[in-house]
Amino acid sequence: MRDELQHRKNLQKMLEQVTVLLKKQELEKNLVHKQQQPRHDLVESLLFKRHLVELQQKLEQFHPADIAFVLENLPLEQRMIVWQLVKTEHDGTVLLEVSDAVRKTLIADMDNHEILCAAQHLDSDEIADLVVDLPKEIASELLISLDSEDRAKVQSALTFPESTVGALMDFDMVTVREDVSFDVIIRYLRRLKELPEHTDQLFVIDRAGNLKGLLPLKYLLIRAGKTRVSEVMIQKPIFFYTNDVAREAAQAFKRYNLISAPIINIHNQLIGRLSVDNIIDFINETSQKEILSQVGLSEEEDLFAPFWVCAKHRWPWIALNLMTAFIASRVINIFESSIEQLAALAILMPIIAGIGGNSGTQTMTLIIRGLALNQITTHNWLRLLFKEVSVSLTNGLLWGSVVGLFSYLLYKQLLLSLVMMAAMILNLLVASFAGVFIPLILEKLGRDPAMGSSVMLTALTDSMGFFIFLGLATIILL
Repeated sequence: MRDELQHRKNLQKMLEQVTVLLKKQELEKNLVHKQQQPRHDLVESLLFKRHLVELQQKLEQFHPADIAFVLENLPLEQRMIVWQLVKTEHDGTVLLEVSDAVRKTLIADMDNHEILCAAQHLDSDEIADLVVDLPKEIASELLISLDSEDRAKVQSALTFPESTVGALMDFDMVTVREDVSFDVIIRYLRRLKELPEHTDQLFVIDRAGNLKGLLPLKYLLIRAGKTRVSEVMIQKPIFFYTNDVAREAAQAFKRYNLISAPIINIHNQLIGRLSVDNIIDFINETSQKEILSQVGLSEEEDLFAPFWVCAKHRWPWIALNLMTAFIASRVINIFESSIEQLAALAILMPIIAGIGGNSGTQTMTLIIRGLALNQITTHNWLRLLFKEVSVSLTNGLLWGSVVGLFSYLLYKQLLLSLVMMAAMILNLLVASFAGVFIPLILEKLGRDPAMGSSVMLTALTDSMGFFIFLGLATIILL
């Protein structure tokens, strides 16, 4: 935790350094612009170039991932200034590190030649990640520029759906045969000069490329040089098929503490590997997407995008919220005469709706998490529903009593207190049902369970909360 906090402080410090240089540049530019002096344009140009050199020297000290952080946290105009100063050999890596929304703004500022140069410094799997965000004509040109082997790898990676293991795999791996000795392997590794990142084991294959087992690197250090791979290799390794669900692979990495794992096709042929780095990127991207989806935001939302772009992205969900608000208002309108006769109803009814929404959100979050972890099946969902209903009933009795007592102290009406308590219990029950069924139905329909689910839940608990409370009040009190 301490290391993480220190890392965040370092990132903020980097961002502040860049921001200070940009502000200093803007300030001096404005001062020179206001002054009338000989060779005004020349002085302004020299000052601008001096600041750019200073800023570029600062950026050269940053890791590409840190440059990506800086770019994501700068307004669009300043972002473009900094982006132009990033070294060409880092362009591709930075593009992969930034969010989808920021990547689009950076790519829009690049010409075809710059994009092709950026891709030259990327591996095949990284190019596959980048190609999907490029305009079609540039993507085609980029694929044509690759050699036949890399082009085949990129096209292979692009054929797999985004949520599968095949879309996450990389092709940079070391393979050996089971009949070779450790001495031969060590000589082979030394000729490579550098191993792929997160290499903790070598993949054992036969002449047809079929996966036969795994050889942990530590065995090369503790076993004799004459030892053959077949004598010590892991013959029943953990592996994944290309069409396996990425989320399940992430769970397997966590469960078995994996650093890397082989990926095979239906013919048992090794075609790639999955590393912990791929898994971490997938988890981060998925979690951010789910957080945004729950409130109806797209992962394409850029914090510093022009206001009209942000407004356009949010229109559909605002329209949906407006529709649900109209429904809730019509529910209230049905009981207009009841509210006129007893003003306390207008004061107390938001409590019922608000608590119902909060309780439903808790239930819904647990269900969405359960779906993500594959913990919910056709055999246990009814048990989960019963549990959530029981929790809501218990909370309804407890906190309904508290709300009932509160309303009695305010208005000295026993029947009104009982109505509050009953409405609280019933709306919490409605919230529990909604919290379970909304994600399950979205999942059944093939939609993301998190996408807009909170909007639907709020609409339901608000409308039902008003209807239950005002309906009971009308029947019992008036």
